Amino acid sequence: MSSSPGSAARAASTTAGRPTPVLRSRAWVAPLCWTAVLLDGFDAVVLGAVLPSMLESGALGMTTAQGTAVATAGLLGMMIGALAMGYLTDLLGRRKMLIGAVVLFSLLTFAAAFSPNVLVFGLLRFLAGLGLGGCLPTAIAMVTEFARRGRGSNATTLVMTGYHVGAVLTAAVAIAVVRQFGWQEMFVLGALPALVLVPLMVAFLPESPSWLASQGRAAEARAVAEHYGLDIAHRSAAEEQAEKVGARMLLAPGWRRNSVAIWVASFMGLLLVYGLNTWLPQIMRAAEYDLGNSLGFLLILNVGAILGLAVAGRVADRITPRVAGIVWFLGSAALLAALAIKLPLLGIYALVLVTGFFVFSSQVLVYAFTAANHPPRVRATALGMSAGVGRLGAISGPIIGGALLTAGLAYPWGFFAFAAVGGLGGLALAGTKTRQELRETAR
Repeated sequence: MSSSPGSAARAASTTAGRPTPVLRSRAWVAPLCWTAVLLDGFDAVVLGAVLPSMLESGALGMTTAQGTAVATAGLLGMMIGALAMGYLTDLLGRRKMLIGAVVLFSLLTFAAAFSPNVLVFGLLRFLAGLGLGGCLPTAIAMVTEFARRGRGSNATTLVMTGYHVGAVLTAAVAIAVVRQFGWQEMFVLGALPALVLVPLMVAFLPESPSWLASQGRAAEARAVAEHYGLDIAHRSAAEEQAEKVGARMLLAPGWRRNSVAIWVASFMGLLLVYGLNTWLPQIMRAAEYDLGNSLGFLLILNVGAILGLAVAGRVADRITPRVAGIVWFLGSAALLAALAIKLPLLGIYALVLVTGFFVFSSQVLVYAFTAANHPPRVRATALGMSAGVGRLGAISGPIIGGALLTAGLAYPWGFFAFAAVGGLGGLALAGTKTRQELRETAR
C-alpha cells in the first residue's frame, strides 16, 4: 500500500532536522537484505576457500595452527558482533546498523588482502567478523517486519538462501581465481560488490517503523508503516512489556524458557552447519569414498540446503516455525545416522542431498521461531542473542569433528555424534511454546 503525497509531506515536516524517511517500493527490502546476506556468506567462508592454498604456498608464513587460530578469531568476532548488535540497533536503528555492518566487513575484507603478516591478517578477520555477526540478525529482523502478514517464516528462510548462495559462489569463484591469481584476489572480489550495494541500501532501504516508534518518532513511524502497508497501530501486551523492559525481557518470567531453549537449539544447529561443512569431505574419505566424490558431497550438501530453505519457510508459515523446526531437527538426526550406511554412489549422493535439505534449514527455523515469537522492540536483540550463542556451536562443530578424525572414529561415529546433536536441537525446540498473542499480529 502506498502513502499519499500528503502523508509523506507530513512525515517530512516532523523530522525536525532529521533525514526524511525513505519511502520507496516495498519490493526493495527483501532483495537488498538478501544481497547483504549473500555478501555475508561469501565473506564468512572465504577463508576456508583460500586456506589450503595459503598453507600450501606458505603465504604470510602461516602454519596450520595459525590458520586454525585465524578461523577461530573470525568466529569469535561474529559471536561478539551478533551479541552486541541488539544494543547497537537500539542506538542506531536497523537501517543504519545493516548498512554499517556491510560497510565494516567489506572494508576489512578488502584490507585483509594487503596483510603484511599473520597477526594483522587474524586481527582483520576478527574485526570483519564483528560486521558479519551483526549483518545476519539485522537482515532477518528487517525482512520479518516488512514481510506480508503470515509470510514471516518464509521471508526468513528465503533471505537465508542468500548465505548459502554466497557460500557456493565462494567455492566456485575460488576454483577459478585462487590457482590462477592468488588468495588475495578472493578478498578483493568479496569486498567490491559493496560499492554497488551500499548506495542502493542508502537510497532504497527504509527504517523499521517499530524502531522509529520506540524513539518517540511517531509521525515518521506512521508514514513508513502506511507507505509499506504495515500495521503498527495495535500493541499487544507483549509489545507493551518489551517497550518497558527492553532486552531484559528475554530472561523475564514467561520468556526465560523460550530464550534458553532457543539458545540451546541455535547452538546445536550451528554446530551441525559448521561441523559438516568443515569435516564432511574428510569423514567421507574415512568411509573410503575417494577425494573427488568427497568434495562433491560437500557441494551437494549445500545444494540441498538451498532447496530446503525454499520449502521450510512455507511449511513453517502453515504449521508454525516451532513445529517445523522440531520436524526438521529430528529429520536431520535420522538422516545423519543413515549416512553411516554404505550405499552405492548414486544412493549416497541422494542421501546427502536430502540431509542438506533438513540440516541447514533446522538452524534457520530457529531464527524464524525467534523472529515470530518476540515483539519488534526486542526482536533484533533476541535474534542477535540466538546467533551469538549459536556461534559457540559454530566453534565447537569443527573441534568435535577434528577430535573424532584424530581419534580415528570419524566413520561411523562422526555421523552418530552429529545425529545426536540434531536430536538435542529438536528436544530443545520442543521445550518452547508459540506465543499466540504475537502469532495473531505477526507480520
